[in-house]
Amino acid sequence: MKILTKNDLLSLEDYAKKRNEFRTEVIAIRKNRSVMLGESIRLLFENQQTIQYQIQEMLRIEKIFEVAEIQEELDTYNPLIPTGNNLKATMILEYSNEVERKQKLNQLLNIEKNIYFQIGNHQKVFAICNEDLERQTEDKTSSVHFMRFELNATMIKDFHTAKVEIIANHANYQSTTILSLAQKELLALDFKNNVERCH
Repeated sequence: MKILTKNDLLSLEDYAKKRNEFRTEVIAIRKNRSVMLGESIRLLFENQQTIQYQIQEMLRIEKIFEVAEIQEELDTYNPLIPTGNNLKATMILEYSNEVERKQKLNQLLNIEKNIYFQIGNHQKVFAICNEDLERQTEDKTSSVHFMRFELNATMIKDFHTAKVEIIANHANYQSTTILSLAQKELLALDFKNNVERCH
């Protein structure tokens, strides 16, 4: 899956015309690529379409049209696009109550380092996290983390047919989610290099 360039993006004017349609499409994509791990952890598996939407929204909100500034946004978000041998996800800790959220973020230090894929009998694939910047302090973690799961060729080959689990194994949060066949087929698209771009 190739990274996005300026030529892939819509101008501010064209995006304004197509935004509602584009947004509806991406909401559907995100829903299908969203995996709950227990009650409070959501993993949103990013792809080219979801990242293009984020960039287009940033350009729209900030009214960015200068080439250099557009490139800065591309450089920021392109690393979140899977590159053919990995899955990339935004992890969100969801606690609607502010008091509870503050307490949980304190209790869940390093939660992102304790989440992994188990694909059949292969070795565990732990997330490589927050490569852009540190997202926790000494006493609390962030509610958003960016994760990369690197798979080898055999894991990718077995992804469709093997039992695929996502596991959180933290002292204060344990949960396992088994991916359905539909979820596996959808995420397996990230291992292809010819995914159609969204415009």
